[in-house]
Amino acid sequence: MTQATEAPHYMRRNVLDPVPALGELRSSTAVTKLVTAVGMPAYLVTRYEDVKAALADPQRFSNRKPPGWAAAPGASNVTAEEHARLTAGNLLGIDPPEHQRIRRMLTSEFTVRRMQRLEPRIIEIVDQHLDAMERTGPPADLVAGFALPIPSLVICELLGVPYQDRTDFQQRSSRQLNFSLPADERWALQLAAREYMMSLVQRARRNPGDDMLGMLVRQHGDEVTDDELVGIGGLLLLAGHETTSNMLGLGTIALLQRPDQLAAVRDDPDALGPAIEELLRYLSVVQNAIPRITTTAVEIGGVPIPAGQVVILSLPAANRDPQFIDAPDTLDIHRGAPGHLAFGHGVHHCLGAPLARMEMRIAFPALLRRFPHLAMAEDVDEVRFHAFNLVYGAQSLQVTW
Repeated sequence: MTQATEAPHYMRRNVLDPVPALGELRSSTAVTKLVTAVGMPAYLVTRYEDVKAALADPQRFSNRKPPGWAAAPGASNVTAEEHARLTAGNLLGIDPPEHQRIRRMLTSEFTVRRMQRLEPRIIEIVDQHLDAMERTGPPADLVAGFALPIPSLVICELLGVPYQDRTDFQQRSSRQLNFSLPADERWALQLAAREYMMSLVQRARRNPGDDMLGMLVRQHGDEVTDDELVGIGGLLLLAGHETTSNMLGLGTIALLQRPDQLAAVRDDPDALGPAIEELLRYLSVVQNAIPRITTTAVEIGGVPIPAGQVVILSLPAANRDPQFIDAPDTLDIHRGAPGHLAFGHGVHHCLGAPLARMEMRIAFPALLRRFPHLAMAEDVDEVRFHAFNLVYGAQSLQVTW
């Protein structure tokens, strides 16, 4: 199997939009055979109803991968025992009923009520970073100074991760998700991330604090293993800052291109909730759901797929499907986009969705009110994007005010 040298259609963008070829595939056929970003043959599903149905069916579309599965870079020599340890606790790598057991332990930490208790601290974090941007003055890199550090600090405090370690884990996680890198390098990064999280788990075992790892040790210490705690913490740390930070960066670009909608997000509290949902749909920063493996022969839209095949579920294509929503390529913050799949669907629906929504509801209007004349300091065509990553976003974004 050969590492892909060019991003497949489902990972390509024209700035904020999926490339037209992805929409053409969706229009022409329900399922397309292709080669994934890691060089694996797979079936690509692009239509909203088909993607949603597959996400809701873990019995036939499994998240669990066999030992040595090639999408785990460098993992070809991993034994079954090692594979079990590496996937333990990772909600995106396990299926029911094990999945429900782990998720139930975490649910209380991600309720809307729990998020509301975090709101004053998130507001404080946002204001601190806006203060720092204002002191430094324009131009400024919105990604480095705002979009990335805010969700990073929030998830660090929630998990009990030392914030001084943020530079290391941010760089590591960004490279883990970069499929243009050699497989062995990404595998080494994955192992390094695991080693780091194990050190935090062992610290929590010795002295559990008030953070999430400490809570899990205190309340579930006898029923959760260290490997499961590592899987839980590693996933939340990775997902908790990569996704929201890229939404903040890309969302700012989208709003700056549409002054009327920007003004509504800035000034109208009633418009904010629907705006966040529409931005989530329109941007769909997660390029695809975690690849599924068919557990039996299935048929999607009349296309047969044998058992044991890799299935890629394209979230941007599904969220831009005209059968799902009218004028899908238009950003309209007033419609709210109910039913979008940006957070997934079914049992694997993103556990951290309430936190991500709260961070965006606080950060977007705060940024736009603080800098009412915010503008891009570079042409959008000059912005460098993470073009070969699982989570799409801007590498940097120069702004002025």
